[in-house]
Amino acid sequence: MVTDNHQLLFAERALLVEGWANDVVFSVDADGCIASLEQGVAAGSAKRLAGPVVPAMANLHSHSFQRAMAGLTDVAGQGDDSFWTWREEMYRLVSLLTPDDAMAIAAKLQVELLKGGFGRVAEFHYLHHGADGRPYDEPAEMSLAILRAAEQSGIGLTMLPVFYAHSDFGGTAPTAGQRRFIHDVDGFLSLLHGLTSSCRSAGARLGLAFHSLRAVTGDEISAVMEAVPEHAPIHIHVAEQEREVAASIAHSGRRPIERLYDIADVDERWCLVHATHVTEAEMAMIAGSGAVVGLCPMTEADLGDGLFPASDFIAGEGRFGIGTDSHVATSVADELRILEYGQRLRDRRRNRMAGRPGASVGRTLFDRAVAGSAQAAGLAGAGLSVGAPADIVVLDGSSPYLASVDGDTILDRWIFGGIGQVVRDVMIGGRWLVEDGRHAKDEEVDHAFAAALQRLKA
Repeated sequence: MVTDNHQLLFAERALLVEGWANDVVFSVDADGCIASLEQGVAAGSAKRLAGPVVPAMANLHSHSFQRAMAGLTDVAGQGDDSFWTWREEMYRLVSLLTPDDAMAIAAKLQVELLKGGFGRVAEFHYLHHGADGRPYDEPAEMSLAILRAAEQSGIGLTMLPVFYAHSDFGGTAPTAGQRRFIHDVDGFLSLLHGLTSSCRSAGARLGLAFHSLRAVTGDEISAVMEAVPEHAPIHIHVAEQEREVAASIAHSGRRPIERLYDIADVDERWCLVHATHVTEAEMAMIAGSGAVVGLCPMTEADLGDGLFPASDFIAGEGRFGIGTDSHVATSVADELRILEYGQRLRDRRRNRMAGRPGASVGRTLFDRAVAGSAQAAGLAGAGLSVGAPADIVVLDGSSPYLASVDGDTILDRWIFGGIGQVVRDVMIGGRWLVEDGRHAKDEEVDHAFAAALQRLKA
Protein backbone atom coordinates (compact mmCIF):
# COMPACT_ATOMS: atom_id res chain seq x y z
CA MET A 1 0.00 0.00 0.00
CA VAL A 2 1.30 3.48 -0.94
CA THR A 3 -0.17 6.56 0.71
CA ASP A 4 1.11 10.15 0.69
CA ASN A 5 4.31 8.93 -1.05
CA HIS A 6 4.87 6.46 1.79
CA GLN A 7 4.81 2.69 1.43
CA LEU A 8 3.12 0.85 4.28
CA LEU A 9 4.42 -2.65 5.00
CA PHE A 10 3.17 -5.14 7.59
CA ALA A 11 5.30 -7.92 9.10
CA GLU A 12 3.95 -10.45 11.56
CA ARG A 13 7.50 -10.89 12.90
CA ALA A 14 10.40 -8.47 12.45
CA LEU A 15 13.88 -8.21 13.92
CA LEU A 16 14.21 -4.53 14.85
CA VAL A 17 17.26 -2.85 16.39
CA GLU A 18 15.81 -3.43 19.85
CA GLY A 19 14.88 -7.06 19.14
CA TRP A 20 12.06 -9.18 17.74
CA ALA A 21 8.65 -7.54 17.46
CA ASN A 22 5.23 -8.82 16.40
CA ASP A 23 2.68 -7.20 14.08
CA VAL A 24 4.85 -4.35 12.86
CA VAL A 25 3.82 -1.68 10.35
CA PHE A 26 6.72 0.06 8.59
CA SER A 27 6.18 3.36 6.84
CA VAL A 28 8.80 3.86 4.13
CA ASP A 29 9.19 7.40 2.79
CA ALA A 30 9.98 8.60 -0.73
CA ASP A 31 13.70 8.72 0.10
CA GLY A 32 13.69 5.00 0.89
CA CYS A 33 14.03 5.41 4.66
CA ILE A 34 11.90 4.05 7.49
CA ALA A 35 9.74 7.00 8.53
CA SER A 36 7.89 5.25 11.33
CA LEU A 37 7.45 1.89 13.06
CA GLU A 38 4.40 0.69 14.95
CA GLN A 39 4.34 -2.57 16.89
CA GLY A 40 1.40 -4.68 17.96
CA VAL A 41 -0.98 -3.18 15.40
CA ALA A 42 -3.29 -4.55 12.73
CA ALA A 43 -2.15 -4.63 9.11
CA GLY A 44 -4.94 -2.37 7.93
CA SER A 45 -4.15 -1.21 4.40
CA ALA A 46 -0.43 -2.04 4.64
CA LYS A 47 1.12 -4.59 2.28
CA ARG A 48 1.40 -7.87 4.16
CA LEU A 49 4.91 -9.30 3.86
CA ALA A 50 5.24 -13.02 3.25
CA GLY A 51 7.43 -14.03 6.16
CA PRO A 52 9.76 -12.95 8.96
CA VAL A 53 11.63 -9.70 8.30
CA VAL A 54 15.32 -9.14 9.12
CA PRO A 55 17.72 -6.36 8.13
CA ALA A 56 19.78 -6.79 4.97
CA MET A 57 23.46 -7.21 5.75
CA ALA A 58 26.39 -5.37 4.17
CA ASN A 59 29.00 -7.60 2.53
CA LEU A 60 32.30 -6.08 3.63
CA HIS A 61 34.71 -7.73 1.19
CA SER A 62 34.30 -8.52 -2.50
CA HIS A 63 36.51 -9.10 -5.52
CA SER A 64 33.58 -9.37 -7.91
CA PHE A 65 35.49 -10.65 -10.97
CA GLN A 66 36.56 -13.76 -9.04
CA ARG A 67 32.98 -15.07 -9.18
CA ALA A 68 33.89 -16.17 -12.71
CA MET A 69 36.46 -18.59 -11.20
CA ALA A 70 34.03 -20.48 -8.96
CA GLY A 71 34.65 -24.23 -9.25
CA LEU A 72 37.55 -23.85 -11.71
CA THR A 73 40.48 -24.20 -9.30
CA ASP A 74 39.71 -27.55 -7.71
CA VAL A 75 42.02 -29.81 -9.68
CA ALA A 76 45.12 -30.89 -7.77
CA GLY A 77 48.48 -29.62 -8.97
CA GLN A 78 51.88 -31.28 -8.82
CA GLY A 79 52.71 -30.11 -5.30
CA ASP A 80 50.89 -28.78 -2.27
CA ASP A 81 48.15 -26.47 -3.50
CA SER A 82 47.71 -23.23 -1.57
CA PHE A 83 46.62 -19.64 -1.86
CA TRP A 84 49.78 -19.00 -3.85
CA THR A 85 49.02 -21.63 -6.51
CA TRP A 86 45.38 -20.47 -6.64
CA ARG A 87 46.66 -16.94 -7.27
CA GLU A 88 48.24 -18.00 -10.56
CA GLU A 89 44.84 -19.02 -11.94
CA MET A 90 43.44 -15.70 -10.72
CA TYR A 91 46.18 -13.85 -12.62
CA ARG A 92 45.29 -15.81 -15.78
CA LEU A 93 41.69 -14.63 -15.51
CA VAL A 94 42.82 -11.06 -14.82
CA SER A 95 44.80 -11.03 -18.08
CA LEU A 96 41.61 -11.66 -20.09
CA LEU A 97 39.00 -9.39 -18.50
CA THR A 98 37.50 -6.42 -20.33
CA PRO A 99 35.41 -3.68 -18.68
CA ASP A 100 32.28 -5.26 -20.19
CA ASP A 101 33.25 -8.62 -18.67
CA ALA A 102 33.84 -6.98 -15.30
CA MET A 103 30.42 -5.33 -15.40
CA ALA A 104 28.61 -8.51 -16.45
CA ILE A 105 30.27 -10.61 -13.74
CA ALA A 106 29.70 -7.96 -11.06
CA ALA A 107 26.03 -7.54 -11.94
CA LYS A 108 25.43 -11.30 -11.77
CA LEU A 109 27.27 -11.53 -8.46
CA GLN A 110 25.33 -8.60 -7.00
CA VAL A 111 21.99 -10.18 -7.90
CA GLU A 112 23.15 -13.42 -6.25
CA LEU A 113 24.21 -11.50 -3.15
CA LEU A 114 20.80 -9.84 -2.91
CA LYS A 115 19.16 -13.25 -3.09
CA GLY A 116 21.52 -14.40 -0.34
CA GLY A 117 20.41 -11.68 2.09
CA PHE A 118 23.05 -9.01 1.42
CA GLY A 119 21.89 -5.45 0.72
CA ARG A 120 25.23 -3.73 0.11
CA VAL A 121 28.64 -4.80 -1.10
CA ALA A 122 32.05 -3.26 -0.36
CA GLU A 123 34.03 -3.78 -3.57
CA PHE A 124 37.77 -4.14 -2.86
CA HIS A 125 38.66 -3.16 -6.41
CA TYR A 126 42.24 -3.52 -7.62
CA LEU A 127 41.73 -4.35 -11.32
CA HIS A 128 42.38 -0.90 -12.81
CA HIS A 129 44.28 -0.93 -16.10
CA GLY A 130 44.30 -2.52 -19.54
CA ALA A 131 45.72 -5.97 -20.19
CA ASP A 132 49.14 -4.50 -20.97
CA GLY A 133 49.19 -2.52 -17.75
CA ARG A 134 48.59 0.86 -19.36
CA PRO A 135 45.72 3.00 -18.04
CA TYR A 136 42.56 3.22 -20.10
CA ASP A 137 41.76 6.55 -21.75
CA GLU A 138 39.34 6.91 -18.85
CA PRO A 139 41.61 5.87 -15.94
CA ALA A 140 38.61 4.81 -13.84
CA GLU A 141 37.09 2.64 -16.59
CA MET A 142 37.11 -0.58 -14.57
CA SER A 143 35.77 1.15 -11.46
CA LEU A 144 32.97 2.69 -13.51
CA ALA A 145 32.07 -0.80 -14.73
CA ILE A 146 31.39 -1.79 -11.11
CA LEU A 147 29.27 1.32 -10.60
CA ARG A 148 27.24 0.50 -13.72
CA ALA A 149 26.70 -3.04 -12.45
CA ALA A 150 25.37 -1.71 -9.14
CA GLU A 151 23.01 0.62 -10.95
CA GLN A 152 21.70 -2.40 -12.87
CA SER A 153 21.33 -4.69 -9.84
CA GLY A 154 20.22 -1.99 -7.38
CA ILE A 155 22.49 -3.22 -4.59
CA GLY A 156 24.06 -0.67 -2.25
CA LEU A 157 27.73 -0.14 -3.09
CA THR A 158 30.74 0.96 -1.09
CA MET A 159 33.50 1.48 -3.65
CA LEU A 160 37.01 0.75 -2.39
CA PRO A 161 39.62 1.46 -5.08
CA VAL A 162 42.80 -0.30 -4.06
CA PHE A 163 46.32 1.09 -3.89
CA TYR A 164 48.73 -1.62 -5.07
CA ALA A 165 52.35 -0.80 -5.91
CA HIS A 166 54.68 -3.77 -5.18
CA SER A 167 54.85 -7.55 -5.20
CA ASP A 168 56.37 -8.07 -1.75
CA PHE A 169 57.71 -6.40 1.37
CA GLY A 170 60.38 -3.76 0.92
CA GLY A 171 59.00 -2.26 -2.27
CA THR A 172 59.78 -5.25 -4.50
CA ALA A 173 58.94 -4.60 -8.15
CA PRO A 174 55.54 -5.93 -9.28
CA THR A 175 55.29 -9.05 -11.42
CA ALA A 176 53.82 -9.25 -14.91
CA GLY A 177 50.65 -10.80 -13.49
CA GLN A 178 50.12 -7.72 -11.32
CA ARG A 179 50.56 -5.06 -14.03
CA ARG A 180 46.83 -4.28 -14.23
CA PHE A 181 46.77 -3.37 -10.52
CA ILE A 182 49.67 -0.96 -10.15
CA HIS A 183 49.69 2.76 -9.28
CA ASP A 184 52.13 5.19 -7.79
CA VAL A 185 50.78 7.46 -5.03
CA ASP A 186 49.91 10.36 -7.31
CA GLY A 187 48.19 8.11 -9.83
CA PHE A 188 46.15 6.42 -7.15
CA LEU A 189 45.06 9.70 -5.55
CA SER A 190 44.06 10.99 -8.98
CA LEU A 191 41.91 7.87 -9.48
CA LEU A 192 40.38 8.26 -6.04
CA HIS A 193 39.51 11.92 -6.46
CA GLY A 194 38.20 11.29 -9.97
CA LEU A 195 35.69 8.78 -8.64
CA THR A 196 34.16 11.18 -6.12
CA SER A 197 31.50 12.67 -8.39
CA SER A 198 30.75 9.35 -10.13
CA CYS A 199 30.12 7.62 -6.80
CA ARG A 200 28.01 10.51 -5.56
CA SER A 201 25.80 10.52 -8.65
CA ALA A 202 25.43 6.71 -8.49
CA GLY A 203 24.52 6.79 -4.78
CA ALA A 204 27.63 4.79 -3.87
CA ARG A 205 29.84 5.41 -0.86
CA LEU A 206 33.53 5.94 -1.62
CA GLY A 207 36.36 4.69 0.57
CA LEU A 208 39.72 3.17 -0.29
CA ALA A 209 41.90 0.17 0.38
CA PHE A 210 45.54 -0.77 0.61
CA HIS A 211 45.97 -4.19 -0.92
CA SER A 212 48.33 -5.49 1.79
CA LEU A 213 51.57 -4.64 3.52
CA ARG A 214 53.27 -6.71 0.82
CA ALA A 215 51.93 -4.36 -1.85
CA VAL A 216 52.51 -0.95 -0.22
CA THR A 217 55.25 0.59 1.90
CA GLY A 218 54.80 2.46 5.14
CA ASP A 219 55.76 5.73 3.45
CA GLU A 220 53.15 5.16 0.74
CA ILE A 221 50.44 4.47 3.34
CA SER A 222 51.35 7.71 5.10
CA ALA A 223 51.28 9.71 1.85
CA VAL A 224 47.87 8.34 0.85
CA MET A 225 46.42 8.83 4.34
CA GLU A 226 47.26 12.54 4.23
CA ALA A 227 44.72 12.91 1.42
CA VAL A 228 41.98 10.58 2.71
CA PRO A 229 38.60 12.15 3.57
CA GLU A 230 38.02 12.10 7.32
CA HIS A 231 35.15 9.59 7.37
CA ALA A 232 36.15 7.33 4.47
CA PRO A 233 36.26 3.60 5.23
CA ILE A 234 39.76 2.11 4.86
CA HIS A 235 40.38 -1.58 4.22
CA ILE A 236 43.48 -3.77 3.99
CA HIS A 237 44.29 -7.49 3.63
CA VAL A 238 46.47 -8.46 6.57
CA ALA A 239 47.94 -11.65 8.07
CA GLU A 240 45.93 -13.93 5.79
CA GLN A 241 48.73 -16.39 5.12
CA GLU A 242 51.48 -17.90 7.27
CA ARG A 243 53.98 -17.15 4.51
CA GLU A 244 52.97 -13.48 4.72
CA VAL A 245 53.59 -13.46 8.47
CA ALA A 246 57.03 -15.04 8.06
CA ALA A 247 57.97 -12.58 5.30
CA SER A 248 56.86 -9.61 7.41
CA ILE A 249 58.99 -10.77 10.35
CA ALA A 250 61.97 -11.32 8.03
CA HIS A 251 61.57 -7.83 6.56
CA SER A 252 60.78 -5.72 9.63
CA GLY A 253 61.05 -7.93 12.70
CA ARG A 254 57.32 -7.39 13.23
CA ARG A 255 54.25 -9.45 12.48
CA PRO A 256 51.89 -7.86 9.88
CA ILE A 257 49.30 -6.57 12.35
CA GLU A 258 52.01 -5.21 14.65
CA ARG A 259 53.62 -3.53 11.67
CA LEU A 260 50.33 -2.00 10.53
CA TYR A 261 49.73 -0.47 13.95
CA ASP A 262 53.30 0.84 13.93
CA ILE A 263 52.79 2.81 10.72
CA ALA A 264 49.10 3.77 10.68
CA ASP A 265 46.63 5.32 13.10
CA VAL A 266 44.18 2.43 12.95
CA ASP A 267 40.73 3.35 14.26
CA GLU A 268 37.02 2.70 13.63
CA ARG A 269 37.37 3.55 9.95
CA TRP A 270 39.56 0.52 9.33
CA CYS A 271 38.62 -3.00 8.30
CA LEU A 272 41.38 -5.61 8.67
CA VAL A 273 40.43 -8.27 6.16
CA HIS A 274 41.10 -11.88 7.23
CA ALA A 275 43.62 -11.27 10.08
CA THR A 276 43.71 -15.06 10.18
CA HIS A 277 47.07 -15.48 11.89
CA VAL A 278 46.73 -13.27 14.93
CA THR A 279 48.05 -13.42 18.48
CA GLU A 280 46.17 -12.65 21.69
CA ALA A 281 48.04 -9.37 21.99
CA GLU A 282 47.12 -8.43 18.44
CA MET A 283 43.46 -9.25 19.04
CA ALA A 284 43.48 -6.93 22.05
CA MET A 285 45.13 -4.25 19.92
CA ILE A 286 42.43 -4.55 17.23
CA ALA A 287 39.57 -4.57 19.73
CA GLY A 288 40.98 -1.54 21.52
CA SER A 289 41.27 0.45 18.30
CA GLY A 290 37.62 -0.14 17.32
CA ALA A 291 38.60 -1.55 13.93
CA VAL A 292 36.53 -4.31 12.34
CA VAL A 293 37.99 -7.68 11.36
CA GLY A 294 36.60 -8.67 7.97
CA LEU A 295 36.01 -12.41 7.94
CA CYS A 296 35.28 -14.32 4.74
CA PRO A 297 34.88 -17.85 6.08
CA MET A 298 33.95 -19.69 2.88
CA THR A 299 36.84 -18.20 0.91
CA GLU A 300 39.26 -18.69 3.82
CA ALA A 301 38.22 -22.36 3.91
CA ASP A 302 38.48 -22.70 0.13
CA LEU A 303 42.01 -21.25 0.10
CA GLY A 304 43.19 -23.19 3.14
CA ASP A 305 44.06 -19.98 4.98
CA GLY A 306 43.42 -21.23 8.49
CA LEU A 307 40.97 -20.30 11.24
CA PHE A 308 40.66 -16.88 12.80
CA PRO A 309 40.06 -17.32 16.59
CA ALA A 310 36.64 -15.70 16.37
CA SER A 311 35.17 -16.97 19.63
CA ASP A 312 38.16 -15.61 21.56
CA PHE A 313 37.93 -12.32 19.68
CA ILE A 314 34.28 -11.67 20.52
CA ALA A 315 34.94 -12.62 24.14
CA GLY A 316 37.32 -9.65 24.13
CA GLU A 317 34.62 -7.39 22.62
CA GLY A 318 36.20 -7.41 19.19
CA ARG A 319 34.13 -6.29 16.22
CA PHE A 320 33.75 -8.40 13.09
CA GLY A 321 31.73 -8.47 9.90
CA ILE A 322 31.49 -10.87 6.97
CA GLY A 323 32.25 -10.78 3.28
CA THR A 324 32.26 -13.27 0.45
CA ASP A 325 35.67 -12.32 -1.03
CA SER A 326 36.21 -14.69 -4.00
CA HIS A 327 32.52 -15.70 -3.95
CA VAL A 328 32.61 -19.46 -3.71
CA ALA A 329 29.42 -18.78 -1.76
CA THR A 330 27.07 -15.81 -1.94
CA SER A 331 24.75 -16.00 1.07
CA VAL A 332 24.67 -14.65 4.60
CA ALA A 333 23.73 -18.06 5.98
CA ASP A 334 26.66 -19.88 4.32
CA GLU A 335 29.24 -17.46 5.69
CA LEU A 336 27.89 -17.39 9.24
CA ARG A 337 27.45 -21.17 9.37
CA ILE A 338 31.02 -21.97 8.32
CA LEU A 339 32.32 -19.29 10.69
CA GLU A 340 30.73 -21.05 13.66
CA TYR A 341 31.56 -24.54 12.40
CA GLY A 342 35.23 -23.63 12.01
CA GLN A 343 35.36 -22.72 15.69
CA ARG A 344 33.63 -26.00 16.59
CA LEU A 345 36.15 -28.01 14.60
CA ARG A 346 39.05 -26.15 16.17
CA ASP A 347 37.76 -26.55 19.75
CA ARG A 348 35.92 -29.89 19.38
CA ARG A 349 32.96 -28.30 21.13
CA ARG A 350 29.60 -26.91 20.04
CA ASN A 351 28.01 -23.45 20.13
CA ARG A 352 31.26 -21.53 20.33
CA MET A 353 30.04 -18.06 19.38
CA ALA A 354 26.88 -17.72 21.45
CA GLY A 355 28.65 -15.26 23.72
CA ARG A 356 26.88 -16.34 26.92
CA PRO A 357 24.89 -19.30 28.30
CA GLY A 358 21.38 -19.53 26.91
CA ALA A 359 22.07 -17.26 23.94
CA SER A 360 21.27 -18.20 20.36
CA VAL A 361 24.37 -18.71 18.22
CA GLY A 362 22.51 -17.55 15.11
CA ARG A 363 21.30 -14.34 16.75
CA THR A 364 24.72 -13.53 18.21
CA LEU A 365 26.45 -14.07 14.87
CA PHE A 366 23.81 -12.15 12.93
CA ASP A 367 23.68 -9.11 15.22
CA ARG A 368 27.44 -8.78 15.46
CA ALA A 369 27.95 -9.27 11.72
CA VAL A 370 25.24 -6.74 10.83
CA ALA A 371 26.85 -4.12 13.07
CA GLY A 372 30.45 -4.83 12.07
CA SER A 373 29.74 -5.07 8.35
CA ALA A 374 27.82 -1.78 8.38
CA GLN A 375 30.71 -0.06 10.15
CA ALA A 376 33.22 -1.44 7.64
CA ALA A 377 31.04 -0.31 4.74
CA GLY A 378 31.04 3.23 6.09
CA LEU A 379 27.42 3.30 7.20
CA ALA A 380 26.30 5.36 10.16
CA GLY A 381 24.20 2.58 11.69
CA ALA A 382 22.71 -0.83 11.09
CA GLY A 383 19.38 -2.52 11.51
CA LEU A 384 15.71 -1.64 11.19
CA SER A 385 14.83 1.57 13.03
CA VAL A 386 13.22 4.93 12.34
CA GLY A 387 15.45 7.00 10.05
CA ALA A 388 17.43 4.02 8.77
CA PRO A 389 17.34 2.97 5.11
CA ALA A 390 14.58 0.49 4.35
CA ASP A 391 16.99 -2.39 3.63
CA ILE A 392 14.72 -5.32 4.35
CA VAL A 393 14.99 -9.06 3.80
CA VAL A 394 11.79 -11.10 3.92
CA LEU A 395 12.33 -14.78 4.67
CA ASP A 396 9.94 -17.34 3.25
CA GLY A 397 7.06 -17.66 5.69
CA SER A 398 5.65 -20.61 3.75
CA SER A 399 8.64 -22.74 4.77
CA PRO A 400 7.46 -25.16 7.44
CA TYR A 401 10.85 -24.85 9.10
CA LEU A 402 10.34 -21.12 9.67
CA ALA A 403 6.58 -21.13 10.16
CA SER A 404 6.92 -23.45 13.17
CA VAL A 405 9.36 -21.30 15.16
CA ASP A 406 9.64 -17.81 16.60
CA GLY A 407 12.25 -15.30 17.66
CA ASP A 408 15.92 -16.20 17.54
CA THR A 409 15.15 -19.75 16.43
CA ILE A 410 14.22 -18.26 13.05
CA LEU A 411 17.85 -17.23 12.62
CA ASP A 412 19.17 -20.54 13.93
CA ARG A 413 16.99 -22.42 11.44
CA TRP A 414 18.03 -20.16 8.54
CA ILE A 415 21.75 -20.34 9.31
CA PHE A 416 22.16 -23.88 10.65
CA GLY A 417 19.07 -25.78 9.50
CA GLY A 418 20.15 -26.66 5.98
CA ILE A 419 16.71 -25.62 4.72
CA GLY A 420 17.75 -24.23 1.35
CA GLN A 421 16.98 -20.87 -0.22
CA VAL A 422 14.64 -19.01 2.12
CA VAL A 423 15.28 -15.38 1.16
CA ARG A 424 12.02 -14.53 -0.60
CA ASP A 425 11.92 -10.74 -1.06
CA VAL A 426 14.54 -8.00 -0.71
CA MET A 427 13.94 -4.25 -0.47
CA ILE A 428 16.93 -1.89 -0.65
CA GLY A 429 16.42 1.81 -0.07
CA GLY A 430 12.68 1.43 -0.37
CA ARG A 431 12.81 -0.43 -3.72
CA TRP A 432 11.80 -4.05 -4.11
CA LEU A 433 14.71 -5.66 -5.96
CA VAL A 434 13.92 -9.32 -5.34
CA GLU A 435 10.33 -10.54 -5.22
CA ASP A 436 9.36 -14.17 -4.76
CA GLY A 437 12.99 -15.13 -5.30
CA ARG A 438 13.38 -13.31 -8.62
CA HIS A 439 15.19 -10.15 -9.64
CA ALA A 440 13.51 -7.97 -12.26
CA LYS A 441 16.62 -8.11 -14.46
CA ASP A 442 17.46 -11.80 -14.04
CA GLU A 443 17.28 -12.63 -17.75
CA GLU A 444 19.30 -9.60 -18.88
CA VAL A 445 21.97 -10.17 -16.23
CA ASP A 446 22.18 -13.92 -16.88
CA HIS A 447 22.56 -13.42 -20.65
CA ALA A 448 25.48 -10.99 -20.26
CA PHE A 449 27.14 -13.18 -17.63
CA ALA A 450 26.88 -16.32 -19.79
CA ALA A 451 28.42 -14.44 -22.73
CA ALA A 452 31.32 -13.26 -20.57
CA LEU A 453 32.04 -16.78 -19.28
CA GLN A 454 32.05 -18.15 -22.82
CA ARG A 455 34.52 -15.49 -23.94
CA LEU A 456 36.78 -16.12 -20.94
CA LYS A 457 37.10 -19.82 -21.79
CA ALA A 458 39.70 -18.88 -24.39
